[in-house]
Amino acid sequence: MTDSAASARAAHILARKLAGVSRAIDQLLAHAADGGRIEPDEALALYTEAPLHALGEAADTVRRRRYPDNIATYIIERNINYTNVCVTGCRFCAFYRPPKHPEAWTHTDEEILRRCGEAVELGGTQIMLQGGHNPELGIEWYERVLAAIKDRYPQLTLHALGASEVVHIAKTSGLDHAAVINRLRAAGLDSFAGAGAEILASRPRAAIAPLKESGELWLAVMEIAHGLGMRSTATFMMGTGETNAERIEHLRLIRDVQDRTGGFRAFIPWTYQPENNRLRGHTQATKLEYLRMVATARLFFDNIAHQQGSWLTTGKDIGQLSLHFGADDLGSLMLEENVVSSAGARHRSGLAELIALIRGAGRVPAQRDTRYRHLVVHDDPANDPTDDRVHSHISSTALAVTAAPA
Repeated sequence: MTDSAASARAAHILARKLAGVSRAIDQLLAHAADGGRIEPDEALALYTEAPLHALGEAADTVRRRRYPDNIATYIIERNINYTNVCVTGCRFCAFYRPPKHPEAWTHTDEEILRRCGEAVELGGTQIMLQGGHNPELGIEWYERVLAAIKDRYPQLTLHALGASEVVHIAKTSGLDHAAVINRLRAAGLDSFAGAGAEILASRPRAAIAPLKESGELWLAVMEIAHGLGMRSTATFMMGTGETNAERIEHLRLIRDVQDRTGGFRAFIPWTYQPENNRLRGHTQATKLEYLRMVATARLFFDNIAHQQGSWLTTGKDIGQLSLHFGADDLGSLMLEENVVSSAGARHRSGLAELIALIRGAGRVPAQRDTRYRHLVVHDDPANDPTDDRVHSHISSTALAVTAAPA
């Protein structure tokens, strides 16, 4: 056989193999779009091999079947970072300071309540309390603060803390995880945030957060919380050096718990920000990788109702595109955020702009509450809100506060 004939034969064999791969991917996309469950290896194939537009179309098909009203939601909230003192020292974090550091601070109760009052005035319905793992803050501190917020602002939903804080509080207070969860709930906590998940696969988690609880323990605490009647979200910080297979493993671990508990209300992927932290680097997820993850997750999570797109870390253009890749929610208008912005997230949005982004994606905007119930449906642009005070405050005055621990 001549060299040219051999080359032609090799090209023909390759074309047949590629055609077979294409047919298999097409069949898998059709199966998932029809609501069929896909396995982790199939999710990996879709994430890495499916044509971008076909992947997005399949995910959007699932979204449209779940939510035929064509509504995309958002929430107005305040993320109060109550302390920057932390002993965990995650390599990706630019926010924390070790105990006794001259830039360390913890908000007083009154300062936290003042910020809650501002949130109410600006139409906020949800408060997220998130901070460092401060060894001086035991269960009594959290109980006091949660109860004070509920007493003064009973209309606010406390979607706060998370599995990592439960593990930390259990250590500082000598309690088991169930006892911590029950006491936080009795004090006023309504649901757990998904913070602290980062990536749950063991190798990359140990590389970026060696002092944090394992992924298995994070999931176990969430499972305990769900069993006690608490609901939560699940998150994913992608782009810290994990492999594609480890990204899908993160999804699998969450879905397995969801199969048993049904306790995750939403899945929220976002991208690592590389500024001012020890991880730094050249490992960030690209915008296309992010969109592929949004779509793959929507197809994979047949048991999680809501998929949130992120504009804070990826930009408003990509956030808007996520609404075509399976997302039914564009996240929050954050009246305060300090952790991700400390690492480089600089995107900001006002209420009118966020509504316009959703409407520009061909969707009907609606303000929601923590349980994804629609509070206001913006079906007529003439009635859109006009309060220009309602906008995100990135790197807010929280960074300038130096109050001593309460």
